[in-house]
Amino acid sequence: MSYLDITKDVYREAALTPDVGLCCTTNPIWELPGLKIPKIMQEMNYGCGSTVHARDLTNNPRTLYVGVGGGMELLQFAYFSRMKSGVVGVDVVDEMLEASRKNFVEAEAQNPWFKSEFVDLRKGDATALPVEDNSIDVAAQNCLFNIFKTEELTQALKEMYRVLKPHGRLVMSDPTCEQEMNDELRNDERLRALCLSGSLSIKDYVKALTDAGFGTIEIRARKPYRILDPKNYPTDELIYIESIEVAAIKDPMPEDGPCIFTGKAAIYYGDEDHFDDQKGHILLKNQPIAICDKTAGALADLRRDDVYISESTWHYDGGGCC
Repeated sequence: MSYLDITKDVYREAALTPDVGLCCTTNPIWELPGLKIPKIMQEMNYGCGSTVHARDLTNNPRTLYVGVGGGMELLQFAYFSRMKSGVVGVDVVDEMLEASRKNFVEAEAQNPWFKSEFVDLRKGDATALPVEDNSIDVAAQNCLFNIFKTEELTQALKEMYRVLKPHGRLVMSDPTCEQEMNDELRNDERLRALCLSGSLSIKDYVKALTDAGFGTIEIRARKPYRILDPKNYPTDELIYIESIEVAAIKDPMPEDGPCIFTGKAAIYYGDEDHFDDQKGHILLKNQPIAICDKTAGALADLRRDDVYISESTWHYDGGGCC
């Protein structure tokens, strides 16, 4: 049985019998006026960290979510669009889709503003999305793409890129690992299905996104996720896994390569009131400005003694260069 079949079985069981402990880190519940999350949705909150931010959902966006779980995130997205089919949910497991439909009926009872028709549930696969080209403003997935092997991951990212509108964004949360895993661990089908093997490094994860065509990448957070230890897993050493939150934006690819934000900042502290690098970046005196890694490298190459460039904080929340 392949890891994809195992994954379907795991989430089929989780749809029929909610498993609160299925994932060790769950999404925070949004506290918004008039939004009430049914208890059953909270119990079926299967993910490894937060994904979309409220600021991503301005101007009534059409949103896509792959891997619907109990429907909690789809309900939260619908809060911002409030229109028929404003949120599209795609899942390959029939039982999960049916569970979500039932949960939305409960959500209607608790939220006067919500209608089930706001969410369009579709059966489909991440590698062949049943969604029109250039029709989505914000796409998201949570702890799903990590299970894919390279060929499937590449195809899934191409599909997300295809359905997004220009300047639309793909927001994801997945485990990553900087340590090399042994073959037994990396090839264990069940561990892969549970997002515990096959984790890419952050460098490879970002490269997969830029190879798909995304011109801007934002690293929003890096959080502790899990330890794989020799007592419980086929490994000879402790392996530390992190959860990474990333937004990939369908901006045109710059000629000199993608803009990747890893939380670096530049501060000018010279004698003038500002510094202009003549490349579109103006640094006001002693005012930090967020910069992408490419701009950080260009400023460092100037070898100025009045510009400070910070290390990556692996947290970026907008603004700055580019």
